[in-house]
Amino acid sequence: MPTAEARLRQLAMQDARLMRVLRAAREIDLPDWYVGGGIIRNTVWDYLHGYPEGRSRLRDVDLAYFDADDISGEQGKRAAIALSEMAPELEWDVVNQAGVHFWYECNFGHAIEPYESVEGAIATWPETATCVAVRLLPDDDLLIYSPYGLADLFNLVLRRNPRQVSVELFRQRYTEKRIKEKWPLVTIVDEMLD
Repeated sequence: MPTAEARLRQLAMQDARLMRVLRAAREIDLPDWYVGGGIIRNTVWDYLHGYPEGRSRLRDVDLAYFDADDISGEQGKRAAIALSEMAPELEWDVVNQAGVHFWYECNFGHAIEPYESVEGAIATWPETATCVAVRLLPDDDLLIYSPYGLADLFNLVLRRNPRQVSVELFRQRYTEKRIKEKWPLVTIVDEMLD
């Protein structure tokens, strides 16, 4: 049986939408970039539910990068414009993780320490199944980063990442995203209800 990484690599390579996203991101070539979050979760969970490719509508594509030398946000804005020209059917959320600490408290109600790397930022994303990111390498192989492994992603488990997300925000996210409605086989692990 193939490893979870091999399964993810195969699913990603077979998904036209995800490969279009990864090729566009590679062409823009921001410093230390990854595509992750919802697009990875949707690709895998749609497949595991037997849905056709691209069935789950994406709110946006998360492109995370890390450039401590340019935290103005302008580089990300320029990249988002270029990516929108390359793939206008998608909404791009391009974020320099080196500057997130400047606006996080305003958006989420509490301050965070600055991230030291893009991997450090990905490790704080809201759910373990969405703490998964990939980069398309020059040889067309995938670099996969998954700090909590891929078990929750492939076992259809939505679990809060306690590193930075409150129970309330976790609940708000799974309710607003209609997780059980979209993917009825998913198990939501809500420690307050256990």
